[in-house]
Amino acid sequence: MRRLVVGTLLVGVVLVAGTALRVWQVARVDDKSAADAIVVLGAAQYSGTPSSVFEARLEQAYKLYEQGVAPRVVTVGGKQEGDEYTEAASGKNYLTERGVPADSITAVEVGSDTLRSVEAVSEEMSSRGLNTAVLVSDPWHSLRTRTMARDAGLDAWTAPTRQGPAVFTRESQLHGIARETGALIWYQLTHFSADFPYTAGQ
Repeated sequence: MRRLVVGTLLVGVVLVAGTALRVWQVARVDDKSAADAIVVLGAAQYSGTPSSVFEARLEQAYKLYEQGVAPRVVTVGGKQEGDEYTEAASGKNYLTERGVPADSITAVEVGSDTLRSVEAVSEEMSSRGLNTAVLVSDPWHSLRTRTMARDAGLDAWTAPTRQGPAVFTRESQLHGIARETGALIWYQLTHFSADFPYTAGQ
């Protein structure tokens, strides 16, 4: 019994440590290969104004669009009770104000967590004959987002933001890695989201 307990604990430690290492490794990937669309994962907005986390993601998407990585940007995210704007709509408004043509942006105004958002984007892109996507989120969110997107049928890779609160401090980086390690393990075990509404982004 003691050996069984110790063996189980060791397997658990290896699983967690291995997943954390993969979260860290993929967070460092910045793949700017040409794609059908740049997909910006939603985050909080306040009366149509993106939060600092969301703004950092949108700025990265803007840079990728300007570099010609993809001809289309997809913003995604619904709204919480009492909100006037969806995250997708506020993201689209932000990008149009930055100079991205409105007809080059698709707002997928559904999704209250990463999994629902990714599934909604996959469905929308499929309906338009689009299959490849470069995903923009926080670095630590990249592996889980990519895993979910590929499970949903997209050929997806990541080019995360390198600015904003998620990467400001060592503490925020460690918190992000720990959170995403747990969330990814949960998803791989259950194929359910571990997000509370809008830890798809704060």
